[in-house]
Amino acid sequence: MAGVEGTVKQLVRELGFDLVGIASAGPFAEEAAALQRLRDGLMDGLPWYTENRVRRGCHPETLLSGARSIISVGMSYNTPQDEAPPNGELRGRVARYARGEDYHQVMKRRLRTFIEGLSARLARPIRSYVHVDDGPMLDRAAAVRAGLGWYGKNSCLLTSSHGSWVLLGQVVTDLELEPDTPSKKSCRQCVRCIQACPTGAIVAPGVIDNARCISYLTIENRGPIPRDLRPLIGGWAFGCDICQEVCPVNRVAVPARLDAFGQRGPSDLDLVPLLYMTQEQFQERFRGSAVKRAKLAGLKRNACVVLGNLGDPTAVPALVQALSDAEPLVRGHAAWALGCIGGPQATRVLSDAMAREQDASVRQEIRAALEELHG
Repeated sequence: MAGVEGTVKQLVRELGFDLVGIASAGPFAEEAAALQRLRDGLMDGLPWYTENRVRRGCHPETLLSGARSIISVGMSYNTPQDEAPPNGELRGRVARYARGEDYHQVMKRRLRTFIEGLSARLARPIRSYVHVDDGPMLDRAAAVRAGLGWYGKNSCLLTSSHGSWVLLGQVVTDLELEPDTPSKKSCRQCVRCIQACPTGAIVAPGVIDNARCISYLTIENRGPIPRDLRPLIGGWAFGCDICQEVCPVNRVAVPARLDAFGQRGPSDLDLVPLLYMTQEQFQERFRGSAVKRAKLAGLKRNACVVLGNLGDPTAVPALVQALSDAEPLVRGHAAWALGCIGGPQATRVLSDAMAREQDASVRQEIRAALEELHG
């Protein structure tokens, strides 16, 4: 069977993946801990993350009847940083994984090609379940079991060669393959990621309070960002890489193959034009990009928060425009940003907005902003 494992790994690497390992498809021991985090409210805000999902993910045979092995793959997104933006442009940072074509589609296409190629080489159909971060599969647990790396204290998978700048995928299959040996490495005493998280979202090694995580707040969150957390968002308009940027393992991570995700996008977003963007423009601008996950209203909300944190008065006209946005979510965060920037114009437009605003939540934001301005 060793020849089959070699064929599997060769095909995977030929298709552009940087890492590949094989694990058994037996139950995962993580079920109890995952269920406890869910019951403790640490996954609040993710309605799809249910107990049923956890149980299915811990038992691969529920995803594919007759499952015998899991082929775990990793693709690096460790790409160079863009040059600094031109002077005068107000920009928000984008998490590195989202700067190119949506990884779900890139990796799934290649994994389907892999299955077709492996079936042809083995001259037999292969039953499989393909997963790329879009179902109940426990991708990090599978990667650890397959020897790709170990759990970081920020809950990311850490690999010796590519650090945590790795996107994961799995193929659950009915092939009986020889599993690889799990890594014995760990983060030991290092706690840099825990110390660096501005919102304190890493509440224990490997445990994230979802409701405080900047990635959740700026991507999956469909409501307002809590007022006390807005200043801590800093310049992040979509996602966050802070806990990865401070990780010592990532300092020596191998660069990604630059063509892995097609043409690369910018490492930041021009915030002022974003506040004037229509739904049609949003669809066109972020076609094929993971940034679409935040939705237009969410991205405008994020832009308001970053502009408030930047405190640049040149953003005031765009924020005044946002005070008339169709979405209360955007109007409320625009009011907060104007309160942060301050000045006579901000005070005047907020007072005018209070006189016409009908939404109770937005009125509350305007009132708080005016109180901030009046000291």
